[in-house]
Amino acid sequence: METSENLYFLNRGDLVQRGKALAGQYQSGDPFPHIQIDDFFPVDVARRIGSEFPKSDFAGFIQPDNAFQKGKLGRTQENYLEGLPPFVRHMLNEFNGLAFIDFLEALTGIKGLIPDTHYKGGALHQILPGGSLAIHADFNRDLHRKLRRRVNVLFYFNDAWDASWGGNLELWDRQMTKCEKSISPLMNRCVIFNTTSDSFHGHPDPLNCPPDRTRKSIALYYYTSDPDEAARTHTTLWRRRPGVDEPEGEGDWIVGKESFFGPRRIALAKHFVKSWTPPALWSFLKKLRRRS
Repeated sequence: METSENLYFLNRGDLVQRGKALAGQYQSGDPFPHIQIDDFFPVDVARRIGSEFPKSDFAGFIQPDNAFQKGKLGRTQENYLEGLPPFVRHMLNEFNGLAFIDFLEALTGIKGLIPDTHYKGGALHQILPGGSLAIHADFNRDLHRKLRRRVNVLFYFNDAWDASWGGNLELWDRQMTKCEKSISPLMNRCVIFNTTSDSFHGHPDPLNCPPDRTRKSIALYYYTSDPDEAARTHTTLWRRRPGVDEPEGEGDWIVGKESFFGPRRIALAKHFVKSWTPPALWSFLKKLRRRS
């Protein structure tokens, strides 16, 4: 690890060695490949990120409340860097750089990882008191760049976090029968896991922290090239927990297997239609859709 002019730089050699040492633990993780790494940064670096983390009234945050996520603040995609403290902005760039990418490839065994420089759905997250995030599997493709989502990385920056406040990240089994692992969002803790259509996770119970506290994290997503438009494509898959009366609202809970008209089958149907449509007509239809 290196520092210069009050900045902090990830050291590729140290990180790759660390990734190789932890690869077996990661790839054998249950219920899906994952790992929890404590004390990821030097203490002063983690505390600096936490202290410079934007407050909940920061203009760059939006709060898309619905039945699945409540009190969750995220960065707007259009201005994801504007107004951020220089050190936090610098660290976001480090997570998209050579050292961290090579670490992730050594850890996960997935080659050719591509960072999300647009932070689509990622970057700074903050959960307000009473907030929650239902159990789900994340959207699996970036259709604009024709990329397949492969790895999630979560960093937590919550100092002196009390266990009674909740906010634990839950990892559920693929059949959605039980929570296999519960991880407290403690300061300087990193959680990494494979992103698949059944890597179910979230923190579904309302946050019980004091009014002046929030649950702070940085979420980062990594992709690989995936030009096949016929690949199985879906948006976020929200799942009900067994025996829990989940709230109703806009959108759909996925119960058991995906419904016949689910997002994956819609994407496959679209690919089928495109393959049998003359290119000129397909181009015209796309332009007509954009205008409408």
